Amino acid sequence: MTDQKNIKPGQIQGKKNLWEMVIGLEIHAQVSSHSKLFSSASTEFGKQANENVSLVDAAMPGMLPVINEHCIKQAIKSGHALNAKINKFSVFDRKNYFYADLPQGYQISQYKDPIVGEGSIKINDHENNEKIIGIERLHLEQDAGKSLHDQHPNKSFIDLNRTGVALMEIVSKPDLSSPEEAASYVKKVRSILRYIGSCDGNMEQGSLRADCNVSVRRLGEGLGTRCEIKNLNSTKFITQAIQHEAERQVEILEEGGKIDQETRLFDTSTGQTRSMRNKEDAHDYRYFPDPDLLPLQLDEALIDKTRDELPELPDKLSERLVNEYKITPYDASVIVEEKEFADYYEKAAQGRDGKLVANWMITELFGAIKKENLSFKENPVSPENLNELVYLIENNTISGKIAKDVFIDMVQTSKKPKDIVKEKGLEQVTDDSVIEGYIDSVINDNKDKVEEYLNGKDKLFGFFVGQVMKVSQGKANPNLVNQLLKSKLK
Repeated sequence: MTDQKNIKPGQIQGKKNLWEMVIGLEIHAQVSSHSKLFSSASTEFGKQANENVSLVDAAMPGMLPVINEHCIKQAIKSGHALNAKINKFSVFDRKNYFYADLPQGYQISQYKDPIVGEGSIKINDHENNEKIIGIERLHLEQDAGKSLHDQHPNKSFIDLNRTGVALMEIVSKPDLSSPEEAASYVKKVRSILRYIGSCDGNMEQGSLRADCNVSVRRLGEGLGTRCEIKNLNSTKFITQAIQHEAERQVEILEEGGKIDQETRLFDTSTGQTRSMRNKEDAHDYRYFPDPDLLPLQLDEALIDKTRDELPELPDKLSERLVNEYKITPYDASVIVEEKEFADYYEKAAQGRDGKLVANWMITELFGAIKKENLSFKENPVSPENLNELVYLIENNTISGKIAKDVFIDMVQTSKKPKDIVKEKGLEQVTDDSVIEGYIDSVINDNKDKVEEYLNGKDKLFGFFVGQVMKVSQGKANPNLVNQLLKSKLK
């Protein structure tokens, strides 16, 4: 039996063997576009059922698809950001399957010739080591509609608002080894797409969701049979679903059973996966080139122009922040997670101690936003006000302890920190004679403690510091308190 302490994330100790997970992800990212992939219908979220439907989306006879050029450019841009090869030649195929929410009877997708080929991104593993995750492809396809089964006791309804919405399907290689790595990978891809503006990444609204392919194998053996878990829309559910599915497979295999290749769903109420249907292979879909759409041929000028328009991406930005603002790689990774975080930080850090600003932003600001249940856009503390608060600490106007009280007021009122300090009389005391007065008062009130200290009980020094700060209501400069106390207690 393997020592449980030595089991790494992504490994499962069965009754007989030690197993490891092999995970690949298919991320479906909705392209940021005002209209659909092959029609002019709106993509606006939250509309009444079947409000965003054109004759093309409804598959009316004689209606032909027309490619949305903006969606093509967004896919190229995403390929560049994922360090992937842009294919000058690609083909749209018909993927044939029959669901009520797919009026055409097929989905227009890409199979053998996708618009984007192999790429890679970097994530950090459980030991915070850099790990390269390969990307197999990125292809464009149209989304299906939505079947509604809870509107009537014995009828189902169809909402075609999502039908024809442009999706980028980003397929990873089976390079992920744990649920945590899978979540990290999704976060990284989401962050990149949001940086470049090709997908808003709103997982709650279904703008970005993931299918997880999970298999297990004994340590060092070949690949096992995989099962696909469909339509996961949060990193929390991704980690839970993968862990449960892997444990389920281990239990079956150790009892002498075999894994059926199938598509499964994750039940968020039970934390378990359940069978949905047998997993289809490519030949089951009868792919063939769509006769209504010519092959897509891209010129080098468009590919180059799209690459040149890319903004600074998270990895490069993180590296720059570390070098320019002298913050830790961890701090930088948190700050660049969202572009709006990074923009805020750089405004707040102008002319200030970058590490101090990062600490206040990551610990105090993020903590306050979470406590108040606010989005970052609703943040009541402007970057200019955070900059000013750090300045007041740096020039000894207020202490770090008082700064925390000031910050609470800033969150509640959005006031400037200097105005709060002035209104409440919170300026730090830096006058030696005033601080000496505080010290003399403490010494006179604690003569027994002074005697103990002078007889070698050095740990009492902290007690005196605390008492002086208490007498001064936290306003005395801590460094001066320490200096003057040492000279007084001789």
